[in-house]
Amino acid sequence: MRKSRNSENLSNRIASTQGGKNFIEFEERVRYSEIDKMGVAHNKNYFEWFEIGRTEYCRQKKIPYKSIEDEGYYLVVVEAFCKYKRPLRYDETFLIRVFLKEISPKKAVFSYELVTKKEKKL
Repeated sequence: MRKSRNSENLSNRIASTQGGKNFIEFEERVRYSEIDKMGVAHNKNYFEWFEIGRTEYCRQKKIPYKSIEDEGYYLVVVEAFCKYKRPLRYDETFLIRVFLKEISPKKAVFSYELVTKKEKKL
């Protein structure tokens, strides 16, 4: 979390929204523009889905990303990786689960799971 002001206030606000649930879940569908010639979701899309997940996490926790930026805070991705267990295919529905693993004045650590609705795993 790049701080342009006192980021402790932001981390406290985000932490206070946790309650007993430190994750969110929502549904997405693989669009035609997201598949490659082999008919599976191209690997770059997973990172876009993760970004959508971070934004949705903040929205569902009543701290929209836009309001975070308006207050002068910026969430900068400094590390990202993905372990692919099974491909997603065109028109397949899946769930994006976003977990806030750690929050402090200097960083926020998110983790993600993409699971098919049908199999509940990926």
